[in-house]
Amino acid sequence: MITCHIRYIIDPKKAAEFEEYARMWIPLVEKFGGTHHGYFLPSEGANNVALALFSFDSLAAYEIYRKHSQLDEGCQKAFRFAEETDCVISTERSFLRPVLGESSE
Repeated sequence: MITCHIRYIIDPKKAAEFEEYARMWIPLVEKFGGTHHGYFLPSEGANNVALALFSFDSLAAYEIYRKHSQLDEGCQKAFRFAEETDCVISTERSFLRPVLGESSE
């Protein structure tokens, strides 16, 4: 399993737009076989940092999702929404390997 962690820098004046954008992506990730763990919006502290976490069975499965997202109508709608509202300033993507309990060895 691989978990994608996305750190967003958002326009704090457009937090409502970013939340709408985030809600668009949760079912889209799941449509392509991922498990979305949610978006995390600013509350206390920095008002311009949001996070997202979602997992795929493998990096290869994630890459298939990325490829298909470029062609999917719902994904294209979400990409356009972010661009039109200018709610996302930048993103930083990292991939993590979760530790979920006892070792299988």
